Amino acid sequence: MIRPAQLLAVLILASHFLLAAPADSKPSDQKKSSTESDTLALRDNWALQSSAKVEAQGEAISTAAFVPKGWHHATVPTTVVSALVADKTLPDPFFATNLRQFPGVTYPIGGNFSNIPMQTDSPYAVSWWYRKQFAAPASYTGKTVWLDFKGINYRANIFLNGKQIANSDQVAGAWRTYEFNVTDAVKPGRENVLAIQVFAPTESDLAITFVDWNPAPPDKNMGLWREVYLITSGPVALRYPTVVSELNLPANDSARLTVTAQLKNGTSHPVKGKLKGQIENVAFEQDVELATSESKDITFTPDQFPQLAFSNPRLWWPAQMGKPNLYSLAMEFIIDGAISDRSHTEFGIRQITSEVNPTGGRAFHVNGKNILIRGGGWTPDMMLREDSQRLHDEFRYVRDMGLNTVRLEGKLETQEFFDIADHDGILVMAGWCCCDFWERWPRWKPQDFEIAQQSLRDQIYRLRSHPSMVMWLNGSDNPPPPDVEQMYLDIEKQLLWPNPVVSSATGKPTTVTGDSGVKMTGPYEYVAPGYWEQDTLQGQPNRKQCNPGGCGGAYGFNSETSMGPAVPPLESIRAMVGKDHLWPIDDTWNYHAGGGEFKTIQVFSEALANRYGKSDSVEDFAAKSQLQTYEGVRAMYEAYSRNKYQATGVIQWMLNNAWPSMIWHLYDYYLRPGGGYFGAKRAMEALHPVYGYDDHSIWVVSSQYEDVKGLKLTTKIYNLDMTEKFSHEDFVDAPADSTAKVFTLPDVEGLSSVYFVALRLTDSTGKLVGSNFYWLSTKPETLDWAKSNWWMTPTDSFADFTALAQLPKVKLKVTSHTERRGEESVTHVTLENPNKALAFFVRLKVRKGVKGEEILPVIWEDNYVSLLPGEKQEVTATYRSSALGTDKAVVEVNGWNVE
Repeated sequence: MIRPAQLLAVLILASHFLLAAPADSKPSDQKKSSTESDTLALRDNWALQSSAKVEAQGEAISTAAFVPKGWHHATVPTTVVSALVADKTLPDPFFATNLRQFPGVTYPIGGNFSNIPMQTDSPYAVSWWYRKQFAAPASYTGKTVWLDFKGINYRANIFLNGKQIANSDQVAGAWRTYEFNVTDAVKPGRENVLAIQVFAPTESDLAITFVDWNPAPPDKNMGLWREVYLITSGPVALRYPTVVSELNLPANDSARLTVTAQLKNGTSHPVKGKLKGQIENVAFEQDVELATSESKDITFTPDQFPQLAFSNPRLWWPAQMGKPNLYSLAMEFIIDGAISDRSHTEFGIRQITSEVNPTGGRAFHVNGKNILIRGGGWTPDMMLREDSQRLHDEFRYVRDMGLNTVRLEGKLETQEFFDIADHDGILVMAGWCCCDFWERWPRWKPQDFEIAQQSLRDQIYRLRSHPSMVMWLNGSDNPPPPDVEQMYLDIEKQLLWPNPVVSSATGKPTTVTGDSGVKMTGPYEYVAPGYWEQDTLQGQPNRKQCNPGGCGGAYGFNSETSMGPAVPPLESIRAMVGKDHLWPIDDTWNYHAGGGEFKTIQVFSEALANRYGKSDSVEDFAAKSQLQTYEGVRAMYEAYSRNKYQATGVIQWMLNNAWPSMIWHLYDYYLRPGGGYFGAKRAMEALHPVYGYDDHSIWVVSSQYEDVKGLKLTTKIYNLDMTEKFSHEDFVDAPADSTAKVFTLPDVEGLSSVYFVALRLTDSTGKLVGSNFYWLSTKPETLDWAKSNWWMTPTDSFADFTALAQLPKVKLKVTSHTERRGEESVTHVTLENPNKALAFFVRLKVRKGVKGEEILPVIWEDNYVSLLPGEKQEVTATYRSSALGTDKAVVEVNGWNVE
């Protein structure tokens, strides 16, 4: 979003200035223009057509005389297939197996289309034309006019008003950004026509790709997939303003700031001017000379400009650690007393460091303090559609679960994405993709090296100013070869990348940078909850196979891993597969699984049948799936938390889905949180009691950064009939960011085949500050370590939870009321279990009226809860008031044994 900049007040102050109150500016683009008319977003009323149906060439198409008769309507950004879905030429590709009916979808189900050539008869094997007619403001007269493309996939010929601006050799690379000086071609105050001929990526291109997460659209996401703008400036444009901070660690009582920005001379003659900057009340400036058409990075260092050494700065912290404070940076370039261009951006003062610790894991530190990375793998929409509201909703889910990091594997998101992360205090790890031409280095031609180099430059320029960026990975499943890695490192150093760089997401060392300190060993398929703690740093003696860098257990930094499929709640299954494929599980279900080794959910389903009993309906299967996913996701995050800082990080694969899916998410495509969401949320509460599956120990983990004294931990064990079999109280302290073993459960006689461990943590006033509830089996659950592979460790003997079916039916007392708080509504629900039996795994929903749809997205304070006899619990659900409208909020309560 481009907004008008504010005027600079130039005031030079002395060095070591004590900073003032927090900046109140809103998220902004890297670049802002001086007046509203200076930026023209070319968004609406595009025309789109296949070149197979167009005889004219670009010079003619880009004139007002050309009539795009019969062309498709489009709104940019959009890929070709996305536009055809939007105008109903093609049906919803996300429902059932509709996508397989699309022309051009001939690749095998579960195949990696990025590595497979398009068939010659595919409608997307030819280029497509985008055409836009627009009026350029008369105020553009006398200014330098820039045509700005945030992303084109993959090659393009660009024409403006009958003149070719660039060809497909110059415009090649999905992750490049393009800016052209079109001053001589644009017509201020008159109608203009822009035409872009776009070519899809091939299997030998450095493209935007999906791997085994979901299928891919038949156009391989060709098109103008990011924004297109006209932007004006004076003779010189100002781009990519950035502040890099270096703290006096560990005191953090001062910061040395380096400010840098790019200047672009849009004229055919040399230019002299003055670059000025201001951070709140601290100003700085220097004289600059630019050669004809030169682009140059200009840097202000604290050695040259002592006023950039700040005392007592307000630091940017991840939300888990503190407040994500932001400052305002204003810059302008002056020529002969006139402003040529200006910018207004935000930045954070913080320093992120990392090193490989003695146990081989890469440990990260923010402002000198340790942080356990706990995150999820992000994917954009399968057709790269942008939705600002959805983006905010998903970040709210991330915060609500307690995650502190989002990983982008080759899917480098929009400006708005990073602005939200900056403001919310969510860390972002980013890097290139795996399993496609990005890692086919021996096959790269000279142009591919150039595209890779320029892609990295463009993305580092974009990302370096964001305090949310925690690291950059130069590779994913493999580190680049020495020449490519060194090329990347040189660019990152030249462009002042301020954060750690990791060679890849794997444990494979390189001759250039040595050990990565991370591992990408899986698992990705279902594993028993005990896996994470039983797989130790020393490994299992019977294991025959394990990836370099160790296996997936809770030690080191696991850059992507999972307990496998995440079958969503029943309502999402219905929306995904349709009523004709609800039960039994069939090829439509499996089509919404993954690719490669993950084309079915069979391993998960077999474990579910063995552990909880065979399902005879989709309702039963969906309910049991939430149970198994809850305990599996919780176990993974708890193990890494318990073992910090022998464990330094874990990224759940994945956070979300690019389309409706049965696998790898913490909330589904419909933004419906299920068992995995609430298992993760439970595991990441700030003060958290934990049961150890490996040795039956009880721990207290603090994920907050302040000491707490005088906590009381109550541990109880119950049989299936709620007979209390064990009770224990401990008084503990929880130092900041700590983990401590409290005691080990003794052997208890007379346990039922399924029993329960209830943990309650209260503060010195008796307030509940942490809790947990485990269902456990007296039948040992053992793993077949000898048959481990890169995606799973099979279960040799399953736990037996089938006795849960014997829980008596219970009826809960439920009261609720809803209040509106401006744009949000909050429904308060009180649950009370007056029965002598357990109310197990109780699920709550808020509906729009008695028969209305479930309100989504929604932030539940807690869900999928279990209530002991006589127990009472109050929870809230928060959602947009607009979702409720004038209807009454109706709370629906069901559960494992709830009437």
